[in-house]
Amino acid sequence: HSNRITLGGNRTFKPKKNIPEGSHQYELLKHAEATLGSGNLRMAVVLPDGEDLNEWVAVNTVDFFNQINMLYGTITDFCSEDSCPVMSAGPKYEYHWADGTNIKKPIKCSAPKYIDYLMTWVQDQLDDETLFPSKIGVPFPKNFMSVAKTILKRLFRVYAHIYHQHFDAVMQLQEEAHLNTSFKHFIFFVQEFNLIDRKELVPLQDLIEKLTTKDR
Repeated sequence: HSNRITLGGNRTFKPKKNIPEGSHQYELLKHAEATLGSGNLRMAVVLPDGEDLNEWVAVNTVDFFNQINMLYGTITDFCSEDSCPVMSAGPKYEYHWADGTNIKKPIKCSAPKYIDYLMTWVQDQLDDETLFPSKIGVPFPKNFMSVAKTILKRLFRVYAHIYHQHFDAVMQLQEEAHLNTSFKHFIFFVQEFNLIDRKELVPLQDLIEKLTTKDR
């Protein structure tokens, strides 16, 4: 009954990040999947009663990473140094990569390189037990929300690139319903907890309005 879609060839761009079965976070993920199955995305993103906001954001952030990982994995053949020499979201928006540690000054690079940097960086954050504790009773750090916001802001850029530069490939692969559902869930989630600055969302503003007005 879950609306998870497994894709042809089942390629992910990076290894899937697993949430340990039997853990509380795994229960939360199952809860999220069950409410998603009901089709009401506005309700599906609401913090469940009595749950910790950090933990809810953590579980969903891991889930969005896995979804984008899979979506981008399906179109990597179409996203190359030649087709996408810069990381863009339409003609007006171009992203340069910096992570503040290894690369301090933003560098201009191709979309596949940028997305590789980005997804590797996200993976490193998710694997960091001090940021994303998987053990019961280990507290989230004080700066957790700001880290989560940066992760989500960057993951948004992968959606933006796919929509602007590769939507024809997505349609060819008959993945548009999957992409739209995933993105809509993502947007409802970040809107619910105010996690991405409005100006960051501008490259997909029209789409966001279209996807969210039907469900007010």
